[in-house]
Amino acid sequence: MEKVNVTCRLDAEDVAFLDKLGKVTERDRSYLIKKAVSEYIALHKWQIEEVERAIGEADGGQFASDKEVRAVFNEFR
Repeated sequence: MEKVNVTCRLDAEDVAFLDKLGKVTERDRSYLIKKAVSEYIALHKWQIEEVERAIGEADGGQFASDKEVRAVFNEFR
């Protein structure tokens, strides 16, 4: 996978904490930032994929029946 450099500006307090966390975990700042961004992307990627899947189902006419919807609501009463 090709690597690309990205630059961003962070609050000084956040950078100081990253450095402190890096010292405690024996990781460098770059590793911690890459890990945080990777986890953020994974979370939002999953959400987007689920929404796109649901839209595809809806576009295909795959809806829950009134009876199925009532059954789910009744579970939460």
